Amino acid sequence: MRFPKTPNYSGFFAPSGVEAEVSHIPVIEGEVPADLDGAFYRVAPDPQFGPLAGDDIWFNGDGMVTMFRFKNGEVSIKQRWAHTEKFLLEKQAGKALFGAYRNPLTDDESVKGKVRGTANTNVMVHGGKLLALKEDSPPVWMDPETLETIAPIYDFGGKLTSETFTAHPKIDPDTGEMLAFGYAAKGLLTRDIVFYVISPKGEITNEVWFEIPYYCMMHDYGITKDYVVFHVVPITSNWERLENKLPHFGFDKNKPIHLGVLPRNGTADDLRWFSAPNCFASHVMNAFNEGTKVHFDTPMAEGNMFPFFPDIEGGAFEPQKAASRITRWTVDMLGNTDDIEMTRMTELVGEFPRIDDRFAGKKYRHGFLLVQDFDKPVDLPGGRSASGMMMNTLAHIDHETGETDTYWVGPVSSLQEPAFIPRPGSTEEGDGYLVVIENRLAEMGSRLLLFDARKLAAGPVATLQIPFRIRMGLHGNWAPAEMIAAA
Repeated sequence: MRFPKTPNYSGFFAPSGVEAEVSHIPVIEGEVPADLDGAFYRVAPDPQFGPLAGDDIWFNGDGMVTMFRFKNGEVSIKQRWAHTEKFLLEKQAGKALFGAYRNPLTDDESVKGKVRGTANTNVMVHGGKLLALKEDSPPVWMDPETLETIAPIYDFGGKLTSETFTAHPKIDPDTGEMLAFGYAAKGLLTRDIVFYVISPKGEITNEVWFEIPYYCMMHDYGITKDYVVFHVVPITSNWERLENKLPHFGFDKNKPIHLGVLPRNGTADDLRWFSAPNCFASHVMNAFNEGTKVHFDTPMAEGNMFPFFPDIEGGAFEPQKAASRITRWTVDMLGNTDDIEMTRMTELVGEFPRIDDRFAGKKYRHGFLLVQDFDKPVDLPGGRSASGMMMNTLAHIDHETGETDTYWVGPVSSLQEPAFIPRPGSTEEGDGYLVVIENRLAEMGSRLLLFDARKLAAGPVATLQIPFRIRMGLHGNWAPAEMIAAA
């Protein structure tokens, strides 16, 4: 069970292994609104055992799911590991059996052919099920109230035909349908994509298969009222990399990027591809269409943003080219060009974009972002966040006016990805709260912060002291009480 003393397994990045249930966490400043009734779910990589190879990238850890339950002005916590097939096999063996991130060639012979998913990237409630997600594998079904794992491999009643399922499904706010996809859907390194439509009850009602121009890490995507939008960016791989035990993905500066737009009621024959010169983009803030004109908003950087997925030619990581800014990619499905028009929306440098999810796929005004404010001091050597960058500021971007509103968390802390909570009774876009975990890096602790989403500079409306360190996480979502009770 020993973990190496490497940056990925020490300091604030040290594994936690804490499963807990705390009925009340203290509010140390402000007040939690009494009418908030629901749960903020989030997940972090938290390895059960030390890595087989002696080290690995930080986010190749078992999924640890946290639920912050809001009710009557108080907040409780439950935290449990997602019991994937990998987790259960290793627990039984009492040691690590699966090797390096996304490289089955490094696994112990006893687990060849087993599902390697860690369920450590995102978690959300749909159809009465809490789904813990990792994009290289099927979902894990957990109970949204107890966090008990019900199915280590959930295949939607046998209708999941792909080997993989995205960690970034979207919910259509008008229909309640979950829209999802899988890349490498026919196996590791394949170019096959499948797009799924899943009913509000959790039944797969449609699927469309197609191929992308080259294999890549397709971590996120966009939906609009009439289209789904897939961006192909050259974080790519091949069997030679895996055989040589290189990091699974590498950045290829010589490949163009592509944008595939599929009508939601169409077939693979209706898919249209657009292209642009080499750049980097991973997450998606939102997308929407105005007729056949499709807009896709993403944090875009000139070069590679992921130092843990290095240049395939061995070039040094270039931090200045890793600065990403929200950029709108626009294409026209009836236009006479396959080029992508790109318009920068803000000068803020950041990632982990979020919106008021009731406006997913629609023309929207309010966006939220974790930001690196390079003008602010950092008094902690080596302080960093999930991406390796010091996300020290929470930002609100008003796309209508161009104005921004920010909150700096201080010189010895960083922030994890926020989630939006609608204000009870309000349907106005952006009227609500942002919930976010503060990494108290200097003291190896964690706090939960709650902000008025459109008044960030005023500071948190409530600050809560979490009684144990919450490991660096990736993604999460809010679920109102009625969704939790539907289980």
